[in-house]
Amino acid sequence: MRILRTIGNQSLWEREKTLFLSSKLAPVGTWGKVFEWVDGLTAADTVVCFNSSEFENEVLKTLLVNKIPTVLVVMNRFRDTYNVQVEYALNENRLLIIEMQRDEPRGKGATPRLRNQYFISQVQHIVCGYINPNGSIFGLLLGRENVTYLVDRKELRAAEPEPKPCRWTVAEDKRLLRMFYEDMGVHAIHKAIDRPYSTIYLRIKSLTMNDELLKGREFEDYILESLDVQQNDKLALKEWRSDKSIPGVYPENNSAPDFVFDYDGKPFAMECKWRNHMPKDIEKELLPQDRMAIFQQYAIHHHMPVYLILGIGGLPNDPDYLYLSSLDNTFTTETLRNILPLSKESLFAKIESLFSHIEHPNKIEQKRALYPNAYKPWNTDDDDLLERLYNEGTSVKDLMVVFQRNSGGIASRLRKLGLTQ
Repeated sequence: MRILRTIGNQSLWEREKTLFLSSKLAPVGTWGKVFEWVDGLTAADTVVCFNSSEFENEVLKTLLVNKIPTVLVVMNRFRDTYNVQVEYALNENRLLIIEMQRDEPRGKGATPRLRNQYFISQVQHIVCGYINPNGSIFGLLLGRENVTYLVDRKELRAAEPEPKPCRWTVAEDKRLLRMFYEDMGVHAIHKAIDRPYSTIYLRIKSLTMNDELLKGREFEDYILESLDVQQNDKLALKEWRSDKSIPGVYPENNSAPDFVFDYDGKPFAMECKWRNHMPKDIEKELLPQDRMAIFQQYAIHHHMPVYLILGIGGLPNDPDYLYLSSLDNTFTTETLRNILPLSKESLFAKIESLFSHIEHPNKIEQKRALYPNAYKPWNTDDDDLLERLYNEGTSVKDLMVVFQRNSGGIASRLRKLGLTQ
């Protein structure tokens, strides 16, 4: 693991530092104790933190709002370039951003542990929020004397009491939205409005973009960034459809794939999905049968393959795993489970391998001028006739005339039917 680059005040790294650690799925009830700790810090402190979960993001915002000198560690690239509080902190020399290179391809699972090990060895103090006793962080901290636990491990089921329903006023909503768009985080809003963190979190979601749509858009942005479309001479983005709806009203083009690309003159479509965990049942949790049928009909009607690009874990703009699979009639839950995950860097190489053997559309038209059925799907009757004629000793040249297909198409189908090798 190595440092790619740093942004901001590098002298912060020379100071005595405290590393903040928390498991990803921190119960909302534990947030208050962590924010109390942040409120007790001063400009004499320096905190090292990550930004790989929603809770870590909220802790980062609170550190920046409270003007605490901060070292933010990100993997590969810092993406939140329009964060207002980050801009303030950089201008005031109280923030250092460290971009780290992954040692292993994404999806191998070792990177977070290696990152944690490295920074644990580089700091003088460690402060922990919620730590999952079954997670990797718990094992890394065993036996260390410089660790402070803010949440007692006997109280890991802590949760905020269910708030009584209380109508939000227009003034509260205006204040919440102003603070939200200034990237001040839920703790600053909590202090200003005096409502539970969970209530504020839900109110933000209800007043801003639908959470699922927001995550979907973030993942789409990530895929385009991974494919580097602007700098890629072979790959062109032809269409980009974002889901739009109001309750009960869904436009027809929402059923079309998210992207249509052109790779070196060969079109293909891509549907993007991000989930926290690998779905146990694709039809129930990811792609219902009717939606799958729509994608398959789209592929037939538009004469192009449709692929699913699935992000799993991490964040929508930085998933832990990437899977790419064709959405043809062989696609199942097991299809995904048997696919090896891709890294961000290998995604385009995978697409190249899928299309390198496919003829350019102009060549297809040229061959169809000689062989009208070239590249068209075979049906059952065609297969039965081909098998019978081949077994009767009919030559490939004569089969080309019967089926109006080129020799490559005949040879490929014979291999598909197990008649040749």
